[in-house]
Amino acid sequence: MSEQAALKAIAEPRRRALLQLLKSRGTLSVGEIADSVDVTQQAVSLHLKVLEEAGLVEARREGTRHLYAVRPEGFKPVQDFVRGFWNEQLAGLKGTLEEE
Repeated sequence: MSEQAALKAIAEPRRRALLQLLKSRGTLSVGEIADSVDVTQQAVSLHLKVLEEAGLVEARREGTRHLYAVRPEGFKPVQDFVRGFWNEQLAGLKGTLEEE
């Protein structure tokens, strides 16, 4: 997925909270997620759809339940974006240290 979609998805605080919940508790149903946060099941479903479209979570059906889990590989575009800034900072630090 794209860096832009992932960054836009995690820009919303409720979506970050859902990601943190899934990260800490593992695979959960929409109902279990809604019970753990102060958001309706419908709102949770909409947030999860955005996260899924951005490649940050994966969904699967188990009977009538939709189960969601974090997709760690979905964060690679965000990691690459941030790493680009970090590498520049490290190169600058290295140059400063070598001058001294």
